[in-house]
Amino acid sequence: MATRSKGAGAGFGWLTNGMRVGFDHPKPLFGGAALLVVACLLPSLITLPIQFFAMRDGTPPSAASSLAILAISVIVGLLIIPLYAGYLQLVDAAEREQAARAADIFGPYRRGEAWRLIGLGLASFAIYVAGIVAIVLAAGRGIVGWYAQALAAQASHQAPPALPGGFWATMALLMLFALWMMGYYAISLGQVALNRRSVLGAIGDGITGALKNVLPLLVFALCSVLAWIVVLIVFLIAGLLLALLAKLIGAWLMVAVSVLLYIALFLLMFTVMFGVMYHLWRDVCGDDAATAMPSPLAA
Repeated sequence: MATRSKGAGAGFGWLTNGMRVGFDHPKPLFGGAALLVVACLLPSLITLPIQFFAMRDGTPPSAASSLAILAISVIVGLLIIPLYAGYLQLVDAAEREQAARAADIFGPYRRGEAWRLIGLGLASFAIYVAGIVAIVLAAGRGIVGWYAQALAAQASHQAPPALPGGFWATMALLMLFALWMMGYYAISLGQVALNRRSVLGAIGDGITGALKNVLPLLVFALCSVLAWIVVLIVFLIAGLLLALLAKLIGAWLMVAVSVLLYIALFLLMFTVMFGVMYHLWRDVCGDDAATAMPSPLAA
């Protein structure tokens, strides 16, 4: 399937559309985001007791405990990937004014699509690791040794070593690679979840589609940073107002409102993130023939 190259302004459009979708369809999308947040927190609910039990005598976790925690996190993380696809399908159905319910994020499991999506997740993780290794070997060979020295210095309460040569160039390349991976994953996941592409076909579409749209991805990253600055300013103002109210009414009000604000921000982050992914995929790979098909969620 051919991928399209979009202009720089598309990056701003992805962000604004991602912000819009949740407010246009609040019930299914915020409900689905709540279920997804709970699913994403499951690894912590499992691994935190293991960590607490392993550290009960004040010693660091053993190698066996660390491996068990890592294995649980990886397995649960892979099992959550079909829910990401289900949420994209939920956004697609809502945007096309079709029946959409929060529980539809479990659709890939009900339809037997989970294994293909888990396979895509494993392949994407391999690409991610290979990209990081390639960048470090090409531009920052001294970073691995520096990191080991920094950890040893921290353990012995000594000053960290000086930054190695090429450190900032490597960091810049890693940030660009992470941005490219975001575009790649949005496109490839959308292809499997919404266009029913094979895993290999979706990987190819993700690679080429992200390469063709590096400029709008950079614009999206810049707009996202500016949006986060605005959000931080709003939260700072809200925090000052809550502190003032706490003095007048009581500290319990500040705690209660702060918790509600953080939950709302968390849900908004999920809806915006998947809204951006959906519109990025639709601009690059979605076509009229595919999006005109009946939604699998409406079945």
